[in-house]
Amino acid sequence: MDVVEQENQLKPRRRKLEELKALGLPFLPNTYGPELHKAADIQARFEELEGTRVRVAGRLMRVRMMGKASFAHILDSSGELQLYFKRDRLGDTAYEYFKLLDIGDIIGVEGTVFKTRTGEVTVEAEDVVLLAKSYRSLPDKWHGIADPETRYRRRYLDLISSEESRRAFRIRSGVVSRIRRYLDERGFLEVETPILQPLYGGGAATPFTTDYQSLDMTAYLRIATELYLKRLIVGGFERVYEIGKDFRNEGTSRKHSPEFTMLEFYQAYADYRDVMALTESMLSEVTQQILGTQDVTFDEQTIDFLPPWRRLTIRDAVLQYAEIDIDAVRDREALYSEIQRIGAHAHPDSSYGKLVEELVSSKVEPCLIQPTFLCDFPVDFPGSLLAKRRADRPDLTERFELYIGGIELGNAFTELNEPEDQRQRMEEASHLSGEEHAEVDRDFLLALEHGMPPTGGAGIGLDRLVMILTGSHHIRETILFPLLRQREDVDVEP
Repeated sequence: MDVVEQENQLKPRRRKLEELKALGLPFLPNTYGPELHKAADIQARFEELEGTRVRVAGRLMRVRMMGKASFAHILDSSGELQLYFKRDRLGDTAYEYFKLLDIGDIIGVEGTVFKTRTGEVTVEAEDVVLLAKSYRSLPDKWHGIADPETRYRRRYLDLISSEESRRAFRIRSGVVSRIRRYLDERGFLEVETPILQPLYGGGAATPFTTDYQSLDMTAYLRIATELYLKRLIVGGFERVYEIGKDFRNEGTSRKHSPEFTMLEFYQAYADYRDVMALTESMLSEVTQQILGTQDVTFDEQTIDFLPPWRRLTIRDAVLQYAEIDIDAVRDREALYSEIQRIGAHAHPDSSYGKLVEELVSSKVEPCLIQPTFLCDFPVDFPGSLLAKRRADRPDLTERFELYIGGIELGNAFTELNEPEDQRQRMEEASHLSGEEHAEVDRDFLLALEHGMPPTGGAGIGLDRLVMILTGSHHIRETILFPLLRQREDVDVEP
């Protein structure tokens, strides 16, 4: 939209505001409240409120003019409410004031609660005031915003026009608050750890890098909170958790965003089996509280959150879905040949653990629709760096990943608390990565040398959880303001 078109759109609404001013009635007050009734509250309490005077406020969404009387709907944070404007009740001047309002304006109304002949709860206006002028038109009420990128870029318009979007973000807020409550009630302490870090760790990812000028040093946005949370376990806080943003300077996809929200929690004197039980209980309970059911529809499939959830070892999963027994095929070359035999994709230079990962990604993950804990990963499987070995199988780690709807939702370990094993594995990983900044976090190793009790820990992707609970197709649908490429045409109307 060029400058002339923008001005042509704005002029009529500015002119209406001038006409409204000329009527001499109040407009654009600095406050309106604080005693406001919400639309949903009036509808729920109609029998109690019928015939009483209430004050409401919201965005004007629809108007139906009928000469000396008109109906309109406003939208507030709880939903829509019908209003009735009658010239005889308002008076000529106030009714003309109402007629100068535009769709999108935010208005306040005082009036009496009644029910129309069609049974719709309504407020008959006795006073109306313009609270904020909308100079631009809203998206079509019935069709909303069709273009996904416009929905993400102008989330405020998406929320105005789509009850589905408003519901999704209410669910997101409820998920976070109920997870907090669940962990708080079980003695976990919520903490905050650094977002800007001198070294990045706790995961395998490319970080965002910045210059800290005051200290003349390179710093990183965190890719995980794990190493700092485990320092707190060393310090004597036996149950800790953090809900916060992590950042990874990598590509985007349906399941990946460069900025995402993680829950990480750690429990001393516990192992991955304890964490598995807690995760299952927490997520099934939260789902019931938020949705009122444990049956969730995602990607046109019904997912049952009711415990117990399936436990499946990596070996059994690959055997079931790829028909390869990784316990019998321990040689890298032999495994690569087996992968080629079944027609799966794998990079010829991948390590043995990476080959197993590629098998899991292509053959196993898409089949894990119902909640499933995938357990007992090989030590050289990517992401197992911080997981403790199984006592009976030192080539395996006590680790699980949680899959729901074919999507990885969480990663958990019996945490490695043996400093020398951790040092050797970190140094080897640093050497193999070939990354310029892949340094070993020696302060974390120093903390381990002071003694960390047996500990179980997990990270759960909250954006992906909300995807599943809301039936969203893309992770951006669960993030209010996802990062998008900058565009010059910021004034283009949706």
